[in-house]
Amino acid sequence: MLSVNYSRYTFPIKVMKDYKEVIKHIPEGQKLEVEGEKLEADIKTEVQELETNAKGNVRAMEKLWNGNYKRVWSANFMLFFSFMLLTPLLPLYLQEEFGADRQQIGLVLSGYTLMTLIVRPFSGYIVDSFPRKTVLMVTFFLFALFFGGYIVAGTLVLFTIVRTLHGLPFGAVTVANSTVAIDVLPSSRRTEGIGYYGLSNNIATAIGPTIALWIYAGTDSFQLLFWISLIIAFGGLWIDSKINLKPRQVVKVKEKISFDRFILIKGWSQSLSMIGFAFSYGVLSTYVAIYAKEHLGVTGGTGLFFMLLAGGLILSRLTGSRSLRKGKIVQNASIGIVVAAIGYLLFAVTDWLWLFYVSALVIGLGNGHMFPAFQNMFINMATHERRGTANSTLLVSWDIGVGIGTLVGGSIAQYYGYHQAFWWAFAINVLGAVFYFLYGKQHYLKNKL
Repeated sequence: MLSVNYSRYTFPIKVMKDYKEVIKHIPEGQKLEVEGEKLEADIKTEVQELETNAKGNVRAMEKLWNGNYKRVWSANFMLFFSFMLLTPLLPLYLQEEFGADRQQIGLVLSGYTLMTLIVRPFSGYIVDSFPRKTVLMVTFFLFALFFGGYIVAGTLVLFTIVRTLHGLPFGAVTVANSTVAIDVLPSSRRTEGIGYYGLSNNIATAIGPTIALWIYAGTDSFQLLFWISLIIAFGGLWIDSKINLKPRQVVKVKEKISFDRFILIKGWSQSLSMIGFAFSYGVLSTYVAIYAKEHLGVTGGTGLFFMLLAGGLILSRLTGSRSLRKGKIVQNASIGIVVAAIGYLLFAVTDWLWLFYVSALVIGLGNGHMFPAFQNMFINMATHERRGTANSTLLVSWDIGVGIGTLVGGSIAQYYGYHQAFWWAFAINVLGAVFYFLYGKQHYLKNKL
């Protein structure tokens, strides 16, 4: 794939043997000179006219919010919204419905995360090796269907089985949906589009728990929430079914299957940094509610904290997408890493309620810049047919970090208190940042395609 460049705009051109076919792909106002397999644009018109024509051609050829992208964005929102409707209330449901204690609740809920972590590397391979829309439809259907399992599960054992197995399609469908989103984005708007795609997660995370608590407060019915999640999930499946994907060449694995078919080996340095960042988030998100209640006297829950966190994520994705559009991936990641580290520091040192809430906004702003930039890094180090593997590697890294942070943070809090756990969260975050600036950034620049 070559490209014709003029001014600051780039037009992709598929080089064909027939010269007349090539001409059809060139915007008006350009004169081609053919030298072997090279194409050069000789611009003869005025600069102002070229700027106007270029903008018009880019908008016409490379629309970001095309129909397919709107569908996959909306379906992802419904996927996470159906998930987040239940997340804040499942501990209460297990306690009231089955009389589960804290340890049992932890075991029941951890099975979901474990299954998600296990399936994601294989999900990337499956997404790359089979028709992506077929994989998306099957995994989304299974994800939606499992909500019906919560409705019929009448014992703690049966509920545990359903909840644990539900993690398998969730891990797979999140990889499949995000990979399809990348496929339907125009190449010149891909970095920007990835940033906006993450907004669907953030908005669902911000409003899902609040709406769930409001519904439960008004109806006192867990079954109603299960039914709502079931209907919304199937709604997302229906929206995804309307996506029109262009046929692509499926990966043909001729040699023996190796480890790098499941994990993007070239992304190892980004994975290490991401594990460090996720460790910090795992500690904070798991123990912030208990810490706020015991040390800051927050008795009304931490809904405002997570709303501010989500608000920061949304705001930074909106502003950061502009710089991603200009190709400033490394700059976006660097800014996000530094801002997030400052947020974790504020959280670790504070005994003031107002600073507690400020830290949530700052952490959200940082992660909202960092995460889409890192996702672009993984994608840019992978070939087209390995986008699923790149996506799953990113998500696996995040899952590992959150899981380790939850376990280690709990142990530190048990013996040394929550303040020490949050200081460890800040320290590990800084280690991930230092590794990125000393090695990871250059590693990406050297290995991007």
